[in-house]
Amino acid sequence: MIPHTTTAAGPGGEDYTTGEGLRALLARLHEEGPGAWRTDSTAAKLMQYAAEKYAALARKHGLDPWEAAAAAFDVMRTRSAREADDPWGVVTHAVRITCIAEERAQGLLCSTHQARRPHYSVFHDAERLSDRENPLDDYHPAFHITDPHPDDENREVVEPAGVVTSASSAVEDAIAFVTVLGWPAQTARAAVEHVCHALARAGSRQSAFEVLRRDQHSRALLDLPGSSWTALLRALLGNPAPGVAATSAGRGILLRLLIGETLPVLLHDDDLVLTVSLAAPRHGGRR
Repeated sequence: MIPHTTTAAGPGGEDYTTGEGLRALLARLHEEGPGAWRTDSTAAKLMQYAAEKYAALARKHGLDPWEAAAAAFDVMRTRSAREADDPWGVVTHAVRITCIAEERAQGLLCSTHQARRPHYSVFHDAERLSDRENPLDDYHPAFHITDPHPDDENREVVEPAGVVTSASSAVEDAIAFVTVLGWPAQTARAAVEHVCHALARAGSRQSAFEVLRRDQHSRALLDLPGSSWTALLRALLGNPAPGVAATSAGRGILLRLLIGETLPVLLHDDDLVLTVSLAAPRHGGRR
């Protein structure tokens, strides 16, 4: 904790808490040369006072009060501070800018000098991949690949017998699949239909997945824990990870039903069955 400064008047009679007194003190220290800042007792008290004065500003930006005092020291030695009509105003403005730059530099992992430049400061703070609840490659477009035929998943597919698998029958089969694996019938129907409506609005499985993953309101209405909701989305819409885009896990239940796979085929997919059954909510929607 910074001890309280008991006096402001120095040997030269400068009351550095006022603008006039600070101007006089800075002028005297400048005339006495660089060594004056090191040996003058009033200069030491001034820096103690500056640390107290800017402590709250420093804490606001995650800094130590003495870092703000160091910024004040740098500007106090300049001509603009010595000759300003309001030297404390000049110092305060400079300290505020320095604190902002220091905070941005820590977030951007760069120097304070770079953080002061607009073409660096516009970027967001650096993030570790492990800081997010969901892996970056699950949702960032830079890690995604584009299917050669993006419209294929929206086409109705004719089975060998010439029977067209409709979207409505696929939805009903998906509800039946989820229900068979331990989900309450009412919850399964409401959840699957909500996912299908969101898919129709979004236009793509990836977009629908991202919208629904963040949809806390719908999850609360369905009374589903986060793990069950995320697992159901992956099962219905497919895992968005680029490495599994062409696999059964990447296609998801809805697309697999649309392209002609049947419920018995899905029930023979051990990984899918295990995922959906383990995600089934317990005790009225709570696991």
